[in-house]
Amino acid sequence: MKTYIVGNWKLNFTVGEASIYLHKLLKRLPNYRDVEVVVAPPSVALQPLSLQIDRHKMKLAAQNAFYRDYGAFTGETSFTQLHGLVDYCIIGHSERRYIFGEDDKMVAKKVAAAVRNKITPILCIGETESERTFGETADVIRDQLLSGLSEIGAEDVSKVLVAYEPVWAISSAKGAKLASPDEIAEVVKLVREILKEVYGGETAEKTAVLFGGSVNPSNAGAYLTVPGVNGLLVGGSGLILSQFADIIETAKRVRS
Repeated sequence: MKTYIVGNWKLNFTVGEASIYLHKLLKRLPNYRDVEVVVAPPSVALQPLSLQIDRHKMKLAAQNAFYRDYGAFTGETSFTQLHGLVDYCIIGHSERRYIFGEDDKMVAKKVAAAVRNKITPILCIGETESERTFGETADVIRDQLLSGLSEIGAEDVSKVLVAYEPVWAISSAKGAKLASPDEIAEVVKLVREILKEVYGGETAEKTAVLFGGSVNPSNAGAYLTVPGVNGLLVGGSGLILSQFADIIETAKRVRS
């Protein structure tokens, strides 16, 4: 299985800045066969960057899309419109859930729309600090995971990348803390146990699980060696060329 390094640029970079960053990153990176590098720029930059990107070196992801293919939905972009521009889409990120009010039903519809349009969903799941404090982590993870996959067939589950992003460990969160490898391992093991229980051992083994939460060059190696972790979803460090390149290089070393 490949190792995935996904850089989520969130609401940063103009189109021109995004183009310059991508140009520099492409020049710096060789073609890593075993490491899939993915960048998720703001939606306004997706089309121009799709013409600029070298897809042998990296792929593009959307940060969000709407689950209906077409219609009277002012301001939205559909997965159908993204088909051919991106290979991945981040779905269910905690900022979408808690700032924009997206619930599990909407997340499930987006996962299904992505699969329907041959775009790989990156399904984000994770508990808040209070949920962890009150011992609700396992219930939250089970609910978000199974709800997120509920609108697709069992044969498509392994096409989804599952990203465990504890809300309390995301760098943009107030009072964010670093997740320990043991804490991550516990949840990743749980994710695979749930997948095995519901969809079978083969699906559980084939489904890639990523970790995201204040990932930087100093902790990327430790996170990538957590049993069952197949990659990283990177936030702030993904905006700094040298740091993102270091994380990618770390993934290559760990993979080797």
